[in-house]
Amino acid sequence: MTSSDQPLVFKVFTEIGIISQLSNALLEKRLPDDLKMSQFGVLNHLMRLQGEWSPARLASAFQVTKGAMTNTIKRLEVRGLIKVIQDPEDGRGKLVTLTDAGEEMHIQCIQNLGPEIQALSMHFSEDEFAGLLPHLQKIREYLDDNR
Repeated sequence: MTSSDQPLVFKVFTEIGIISQLSNALLEKRLPDDLKMSQFGVLNHLMRLQGEWSPARLASAFQVTKGAMTNTIKRLEVRGLIKVIQDPEDGRGKLVTLTDAGEEMHIQCIQNLGPEIQALSMHFSEDEFAGLLPHLQKIREYLDDNR
């Protein structure tokens, strides 16, 4: 089967996958203080959605094992970027929240991407990005609801 014979949906997901790989590689080069992509992902998630998250809920959101998420959480906690507290409703459970230092680190990460964001803005208009966003969000929501 040639690429021209592939279903359109497959072609779209191939492009999304390649964009994901390229953007992750670019971001990882710009992350400060040896921050890892998985760690930035948790900071970004907590910054975007706010609130207190259990490690299990974070693991589910990132589609990783609880052990992998526990490792990421410990590394972020040691750096003071997140705070882990006892769950007041379940004494055995824990909840993760973003600290002020975590918010500052997130901002620094985004600022470090400034040149790349500027370069993309020179090649694509804000209207083009605005046009893509609702469609990408709709795909994400569908996949999230049907995992």
